[in-house]
Amino acid sequence: MNNPLQLSLVSFKKGSYIIVEGKQKADRFYILRSGNVRISKEVEVVEEEGGNLLAPGDFFGVISTMSSHSHIETAQAVNDVTMIAVHRDQFGLLIERNAPVAMKIIQQFSKKMRYLDTALARITLKGGHQEGEDVSHLFKVAEYYARQSQYNQAYYAYSQYIRHCPHGENVQVARERMAKIKPYARAVYLDGNTEQMTRTYPKDTMIFSEAQPGSELYIIQKGSVKITKIVNDNEVLLALLKPGDIFGEMALLEDKPRTASAIAHEDAVMLAVNKANFKQMISTQPQMITRLTQILSDRLWFIYKQLSNTQLSDPVGRMYDRLFIELERQRIPISNEAHTFDFGPKELINLVGLPKDEGNAHLRKLFENSKLRIIDNKIHVSEVAEIEKQAKYFRKMEKIEKARRQASMRNL
Repeated sequence: MNNPLQLSLVSFKKGSYIIVEGKQKADRFYILRSGNVRISKEVEVVEEEGGNLLAPGDFFGVISTMSSHSHIETAQAVNDVTMIAVHRDQFGLLIERNAPVAMKIIQQFSKKMRYLDTALARITLKGGHQEGEDVSHLFKVAEYYARQSQYNQAYYAYSQYIRHCPHGENVQVARERMAKIKPYARAVYLDGNTEQMTRTYPKDTMIFSEAQPGSELYIIQKGSVKITKIVNDNEVLLALLKPGDIFGEMALLEDKPRTASAIAHEDAVMLAVNKANFKQMISTQPQMITRLTQILSDRLWFIYKQLSNTQLSDPVGRMYDRLFIELERQRIPISNEAHTFDFGPKELINLVGLPKDEGNAHLRKLFENSKLRIIDNKIHVSEVAEIEKQAKYFRKMEKIEKARRQASMRNL
């Protein structure tokens, strides 16, 4: 890891701040060589798995650096430390020269993603999340799609239920349902044992179902794919992916069931990568691994921000904060320009997890701000900077209130 990479060795004295939460221009991350670093967040939502004290060999700052977003954490030297600083542009070279580092980062990201995703589902009470970890949940997925007359998806999920739960209590029912809908169903790659790397999925066919064991990730070559999840007997659209996007990596990296379903939104061609191919790709296709790291970083950054939003006690503050997160997620520059969000007030209530009636009352307060209005059922702000100003104000008020509560507790 020397000359061609031009990595720099940096030192910080005990007590120094290395990165500060909220600061922009995250363009490098750090691998600890000696000493210890403590990671903290303004809003400590969930205790980090593995703890917040880092030791030699650990790394930090990767999520913000590889997603090109602001820092989501503060790192402070516990004692004198030395570290390797890796610039974003050097990540591909780092992978070529040191594949185990790349694998460690990706595996840690995948583990962190599943952990935080579970925490978010628990806090926002989305429901159904833990259930989806059980392979027998495939039968419920199939039943949902059968009721919606979406027979391609139903047939696929029934077949996976029979395959993975051969002694399940609903196997006979699943067989009967499959026989009934077979004339109307089109499903592909049901056996899951194909060696074919390039695959074509016709529109509305299932690539995999939530709760299904998985061993491959996918890279979209043509067409588009929707990622969905059945929550409270409704299909929720989580993402719409396009050519170049990668999905399904968590099941491949962790040998855990799929947490969501992938369905071809239009005729789609994709590359399926299994574990053996993936390890080979790390050394032969660093640009693909860099892309995967960017995708994981982006998702993790967004989950951290969502978790942090749940901790704001003022509902209007949560609404401003959620709008501010959306601006940064879409990389909208903070300026005096106007901006129209691609969602309306109803969606904003859902995004901050408020009941409808309570949400409407807080919305009225939000729209007392003359710089905010609704145009064509979308939220419009006449000055983007106003969202940042209000979000930061509510964060500051939360901090003051928290300090006041802690002081009064100490005085008891």
